[in-house]
Amino acid sequence: MYEYKVVIYQEGMLGSLLLGQSKVNPVRFSEFLNANAKEGWEVTTMEKDVRRMLLFFSREGYVVIMRRKRA
Repeated sequence: MYEYKVVIYQEGMLGSLLLGQSKVNPVRFSEFLNANAKEGWEVTTMEKDVRRMLLFFSREGYVVIMRRKRA
């Protein structure tokens, strides 16, 4: 039996406001994934999500679905 966790990972709004768009930092994203892996979570699927923010700005993120065996 598995348990699942859904997380929306995205960077802060400051980069969007200053640069017009905000992309996910690969180093921080790797740290996020590795921290969850240490807790036993395994990425099942992931989808890129680009959202509009304050009409003119966009913000990149990922919807991450993870699972681990239930203890």
